[in-house]
Amino acid sequence: MPFALLPILTRYLTPVEYGQVAIFQTLLAGLGTFIGISAQGIAGVKYYDGQVSELEKKYFVGNCLLVLAATTVFTFLLVVIFGQAFSDWIALDAKWLMLSIFVATATFVATIRMGQWQVRKQAKNYGVFQVSQGLINMLLSLVVVVYFLKGAVGRIWALSITTLVFAFLALFLLYKDDLIGIAWRPKYLREIFAFGLPLMPHTIGNFLLLSVDRIIINDQFGLAQVGIYIVAVQLASIIGMIIESIHSAYVPWLYERLKRNDFDEKKQIVRWTYVYFMALLGIVPLAFIFGPLLLKIIAGAKYSEASNIIGWLVLGQAFSGMYLMVTGYIFYSKRTGLLSLSTMTSGLVNIGLLMFLIPFMGLMGAAVGFAISMAIKFLWTWHIANLRHPMPWRPFQAAG
Repeated sequence: MPFALLPILTRYLTPVEYGQVAIFQTLLAGLGTFIGISAQGIAGVKYYDGQVSELEKKYFVGNCLLVLAATTVFTFLLVVIFGQAFSDWIALDAKWLMLSIFVATATFVATIRMGQWQVRKQAKNYGVFQVSQGLINMLLSLVVVVYFLKGAVGRIWALSITTLVFAFLALFLLYKDDLIGIAWRPKYLREIFAFGLPLMPHTIGNFLLLSVDRIIINDQFGLAQVGIYIVAVQLASIIGMIIESIHSAYVPWLYERLKRNDFDEKKQIVRWTYVYFMALLGIVPLAFIFGPLLLKIIAGAKYSEASNIIGWLVLGQAFSGMYLMVTGYIFYSKRTGLLSLSTMTSGLVNIGLLMFLIPFMGLMGAAVGFAISMAIKFLWTWHIANLRHPMPWRPFQAAG
């Protein structure tokens, strides 16, 4: 559905307006690094803890929501104090900054609902919820942008309203399925913070890898160049959407087999992981060949400047998919500290590359920097994953 929106929005939004929407979405990604402190991740892992009763699992989800509420209030206070200065820096009205807090909080709520479906293998419910949210977001965007001609403001409101409505629906469905238990559990709060706080550098690093390029481009070249760049990013992210869908189904399948700890099953996982790596890398040459033509057809002439960066962005997406295939071992071990170090370091490397390459290569520099940084992140994370949960990655490796 985002792909279906792309050729329409690029005809009705100027590059500057598209840049404004991109900065708002970047803001959501940045706030998401702190709001909720990644508690949705451990809520999913907790489902596989056989020593915890169903009642206590409900209380654990409830305590995740308590952490969400606390971090939302804290973020709100920071925005009240420093919001205007930050708003001036990113060239986005302060009201959108305030709105983004609630949209980021709503995104967390929907994610924790979907995560509970994911671990229970309720793919139909997961899919219906996600597709419905995307469909309503798309239809509302078409109404306000195409019919009422509200431009970037309309697109931001459509995204925000849809996310907020589905957050309330997610809360209702968690309550309906009896998955929330509100009770103060200090031991669970400690466990959530012990999981989430070491991941803060990880989530910040992801933000530096995936979103900070827009801020640097805006600072050096303006919103119009951000809009052109983000069109290429969205086209390349079609690969990312497929990768995310595969990963959503893969995680519970992987956790079940890791729990059984059977060496032959581990070898099978490794074999299929290597096949998956080859498939992802096989897509990249096609993106370099056909990506520029596809972008010109879909986005139109005013965004054609982005056509030569598609291949590099798809290469980065391929490395991202390879990273997701190995990061599950670290989350399963619940020892996330080194993952944070890997992601933060990769994010800082990305900033260095962006600051060096963008002035000389423009948008191409941002795309090349993204691809190199994602490769570094994948390789380092793969090494950490084998430290945290060793797997038979070497051919002919025997059980040990």
